[in-house]
Amino acid sequence: MTAGASTLNPRLQEIAADFSAVPGTQRLQLLLEFSEELPALPARYAEHQDLLERVPECQSPLFLAVELDDDGTVHLFFDAPLEAPTTRGFAGILHAGLDGLSADEVLATPGEFSSQLGLQDLVSPLRLRGLAAMLARIKRQIRDRQA
Repeated sequence: MTAGASTLNPRLQEIAADFSAVPGTQRLQLLLEFSEELPALPARYAEHQDLLERVPECQSPLFLAVELDDDGTVHLFFDAPLEAPTTRGFAGILHAGLDGLSADEVLATPGEFSSQLGLQDLVSPLRLRGLAAMLARIKRQIRDRQA
């Protein structure tokens, strides 16, 4: 675990530890598992795609929405094609690691946390930038809703 791991919330720390615990090529399999676990969009978004924000930095089409409960709990929703397992995997990691946390916990997530997943030699820098862009948009949407 890298020194910055202590700044991650416990769920993201566990995800990073899971990636660190397996050899390089098996990390891609783990990413695929996160892709398969990404929840489907609820009807309120599936039927109204215009409510989702596109993340153009992702190589594959990815759309997201953030909801913030009155108590500050964050809910994340993602839409990515099944044919884009890397992008879906990154969305799955963010969903598993951040959905249901407080706004402050999500906002405290370091933008470079993806370096702790050990995917730099397996996934292109452009794809890793897509993950960072997803997180940046999530944080921006939270800040917009808090304003």
